[in-house]
Amino acid sequence: MLIGLDPVLIPDLLHALAAMGHGDRIVLVDANYPATRGKRRIDLAGVDITRALRAILSVLPCDTYVTGPAHIMQVVDAPDEIPPSVAAINTELQAFGWPDAVAIERHAFYAATETAYAVVQTGERRFYGNVSLTKGVIPPEHAA
Repeated sequence: MLIGLDPVLIPDLLHALAAMGHGDRIVLVDANYPATRGKRRIDLAGVDITRALRAILSVLPCDTYVTGPAHIMQVVDAPDEIPPSVAAINTELQAFGWPDAVAIERHAFYAATETAYAVVQTGERRFYGNVSLTKGVIPPEHAA
């Protein structure tokens, strides 16, 4: 056990987050997602997307060098629709100072997931409860 860390941050997840470099992506997916896509799979079966995202955002810096460091999957045949899971994702992103997630087409999201550093499969049952996060950098405490 460690002090000050969210207990959702299990050892495999902490290792992945710490090992990621600037520009690497981690993808949080719902229970229905084909999570065999991606290089590394981490299981958070009993945790919904909101809870998992909150824990990860508590330690993950946002990439400020890209437009849209967070991406979600567009609703098939209704690309402008914002399902409840996406509204919850955006609320968590905003709470940590990240911009709202950018929606991308379903198969583009799948393709991007295949190149992610890790895929975290949650127990989220709401449809479209998927988000990709791009890691940024932690600036020095004092400028030289």
